[in-house]
Amino acid sequence: MANPNIVSVTSIKGESVGFALSATTTTTLLTVASDKVVKVNRITCANVDGTNAADLTLYVAKANFTPDGVSNFDTSGDFHLAKTVSVPADATLVILDTPIYLMEGDVLKGGAGAASDLELFVSYESIDDA
Repeated sequence: MANPNIVSVTSIKGESVGFALSATTTTTLLTVASDKVVKVNRITCANVDGTNAADLTLYVAKANFTPDGVSNFDTSGDFHLAKTVSVPADATLVILDTPIYLMEGDVLKGGAGAASDLELFVSYESIDDA
């Protein structure tokens, strides 16, 4: 598993995707492909239930790789961006507004405390060095 060099990229594409969290269990939302780095710019969560709050859990399952330029790190594991965060009824919550990078093999996973109450919107750039 390599850490793609973002200086010598072949393309950078702006993307956005939405997810309706229809299950109360945590499910895979997106997986970063080989030779890609995904720069996640923003994640928002909307509660579409007009009456009840719902809890959001969102995390990154890191792939096992050796990062460049740092030591004393966890090479793999689950790292939460939000852990059972309550999203009020008819409200939108900004989960992430400072960019993070997901490396190839990393997986973004999420779930809602109440099925079909929460929707996520993820804005990102797909950076390819293939």
